[in-house]
Amino acid sequence: MNGAHAVLRTLARGGMEVCFTNPGTSEMHFVAGMDAVPEMRGVLFLFEGGATGAADGYGRMAGKPASTLLHLGPGLANGIANLHNARRAGTPVLNMVGDHATHHKVFDAPLESDIDAMASTVSQWVRRTGRAAQAGPDAAEAIAAAGRTEDGTGGVATLVLPADVCWSGGGTDAAVPPVAPPRPDPDALESAAEALRGPGAVLLLGGDALRRPGREAASRIAVATGARILAEPTPARQERGAGIPHLDRLAYRGETVQTQLAGARSLVLAGATPPVAFFAYPGRPSDLVPEGCRVLDLGGRASAVRELADLVAPHARPVPARRTVPGMPGGELTAEKAAAVIGALLPEGAIVSDEAITSGWWLPQATAGAPPHDWLTLTGGAIGQGIPLATGAAIACPGRPVISLQADGSAMYTVQALWTQAREGLDVTTVIFSNASYAILGVELDLLRAEAGDNRSRTLLDLPRLDFVALAKGMDVPATRATTVAEFADQLRKALAEPGPCLIEAAVPPPTSFPV
Repeated sequence: MNGAHAVLRTLARGGMEVCFTNPGTSEMHFVAGMDAVPEMRGVLFLFEGGATGAADGYGRMAGKPASTLLHLGPGLANGIANLHNARRAGTPVLNMVGDHATHHKVFDAPLESDIDAMASTVSQWVRRTGRAAQAGPDAAEAIAAAGRTEDGTGGVATLVLPADVCWSGGGTDAAVPPVAPPRPDPDALESAAEALRGPGAVLLLGGDALRRPGREAASRIAVATGARILAEPTPARQERGAGIPHLDRLAYRGETVQTQLAGARSLVLAGATPPVAFFAYPGRPSDLVPEGCRVLDLGGRASAVRELADLVAPHARPVPARRTVPGMPGGELTAEKAAAVIGALLPEGAIVSDEAITSGWWLPQATAGAPPHDWLTLTGGAIGQGIPLATGAAIACPGRPVISLQADGSAMYTVQALWTQAREGLDVTTVIFSNASYAILGVELDLLRAEAGDNRSRTLLDLPRLDFVALAKGMDVPATRATTVAEFADQLRKALAEPGPCLIEAAVPPPTSFPV
C-alpha cells in the first residue's frame, strides 16, 4: 500500500466520506487512489477557494470533518480566505496539501513555497509527513486534531504530503484516536449563575450554543432571571424559526453594539468571544464591553448552557418563536422587499447560506417566524464564502433545500462553485442581490466623507453590470432575472419546487441607509 492509499483508507476508517478537491500533478496518486477507496467521494472544484468553502459548509452541517486536496503552496494560498472563515467558525476541516518530492525541493522548482508557514496562519495543527509508513498514523492524528467532538467544536488541521511519500510503498492505515469533549468547569458555572441572578446580566451565545438545545436553555434562563440573551454577530450555524426561541444578534456597527450592551454589569460568554469593533475608527473604542462590566467565560460548549439553565432555571420553560409570515409587498424589487418574499416562502428544513452583506440587513427579522431552518453566516469576514458554503451544506444534507443568499461583488470571488453544483446535481437555489456596487464599502466611504467633508469619487466601488444569468447558464445552471416583487416571488417559488441548482438574479438598488 502506498502512502496515498494509506491516508485515504485512514480517512475512511475515521468516518470521512467527502474530499473537496482541486488537485495537481503532485496529488495524482490520491486521485488514482480513490478508485480503491469507494467510501471516499471526490468532489471537483475549479478553484481552491470553492473547495475550502465547501468543506466549511459540509463540516458545519454534517458534524464531522470534510477533507480538501490542494495543489502545493499556491493551491493552499488560493483556499486560505475560506479556511480563515472556517477557522473563525470552529469548523472541522482536514486539508491535505501535496508537495514536491523530498529530493526535488532543493532545486527550487517554480511551484516551490513554504507550505508549512502558510498553513500555520489558518490551522490549529500542521504536520509534514516524512515517509510512507507514517502517512496513515499522521492522517489519523490530523482527523483527531480537526477536533470534531460530540459537543460541536472543531478546527482546521493541515497535513502536508510530499509526492514521494504518496507514491512509496510501506504505508498502512490507522485508527483515529478518540477525542473526549471537555466538561464545563463547575466553578465557572457557579460564577455565571450568580452573575445571571443579579442585575444587568447579559448572556452572549455563540458556536454550538446557537443550536436548538442551547437556545432553549438560554430562553429558560431569561424567563427565570430576566437576563438579556444575545447571539454573536456572525454565527457559524443557527437553528432558528417558529417553535425555536428567537435571539437578536449583536450588530455590525460598534455604536449599535454599545447601545445593545448599555447597562450591562455582567457579560456571560457561552461559545462567544468578547465583542469588539469590526474595524478601528478614529476616536472610537475597539473593545465594546461596557466599562465596569464583568466578563465570565463558560467556553464553547452548548452543554454548559444547559447545565447553567438547570442551576438558575430548573422549572422555567423556553419561549418559542411564533409562526409569522411577512406580508407580500408589491412594486419594484428592493432588498427589503426581497427579504419579505424570502420570509414568506422559506420552506421547512431549509439551510440558508447568508452572504448577502448590505442586502441582508432585513433578512433576520423577516425570517424569524419562518418554519424551522438552519442559518449559516460569514464568520470570518473574508468574502466569497456563500456559494461554496451552500455547496458543501447541500452535499452534507441531501434531501434538504439549500438557499444561497449572495451579494453580487462577493459572488465573483468563487462563482465557479456553481459549476460544481451543476456537476453534482445539488439542490441549491442561489439568489444574487445585484446592486452593481460594493455597497458595504460605499457606506463606509460615506461615513468617512461625512466626517472629513470631502467629495471623493465612488466610481472605484461601482461594479460594471455583471450578467449573472449568463454566467450561471454558462456553467449549466438554469437562471432568471427579477426586477419586480411579483417576478421574484414567482421565480423563487418555481426554484424551490424543482430539484437541482438554479440561480435568480434579483436586481435591487444599493441601500441608502445603514440600519445596523
